[in-house]
Amino acid sequence: MALDTQKVSKIRTDEILGSRRFSNYWWATTIFLGGLGFFLVGLSSYLKIELLPFTKSSELLFIPQGIIMTFYGTIAILLSIFLWLTILWNVGGGYNEFNNNEGIITIFRLGFPGKNRILQLEYNIQDIQAIRVSIQDGLTPRREIYLKMKDKREIPLTRVGQPLLLSEIEEQATTLAKFLGVVLEGIN
Repeated sequence: MALDTQKVSKIRTDEILGSRRFSNYWWATTIFLGGLGFFLVGLSSYLKIELLPFTKSSELLFIPQGIIMTFYGTIAILLSIFLWLTILWNVGGGYNEFNNNEGIITIFRLGFPGKNRILQLEYNIQDIQAIRVSIQDGLTPRREIYLKMKDKREIPLTRVGQPLLLSEIEEQATTLAKFLGVVLEGIN
């Protein structure tokens, strides 16, 4: 039983959150409701019937106000459908697996449906030179962890989106570098 515990402790898996985050649910819902409102106002101005309660949208002229409202509503509804589909398909989600037993690192991500939906990359742990941290503050802050390979390639390991706290990124990079037995670059 102790042998199994040693094997398990030599495998580390980091889950990567894809499109299924709160902000995407919020924006998909908000854009859909706003777009539906615009579309119904435009349709009300065309049909001269109140489709939305508590409004007087049937009094709008269809050309130009109503047609513009219908156009904006249609675009917003289509955009929200796109957002809901990315949430449903969990685009960007996956995991990073570091297996010291087999000496392999697996990077797995989901994309849009099709023949290239699954991205799975495998690297040998011996080919890793270091774990590199990139921290860029400013208007668009970035805090990312990279696998720095001996052939000078850099493979990103962190998720896309809201940057992690500085303490979180330092802790993750430090524990990963210790786990893989490589040096850590970029933290001063």
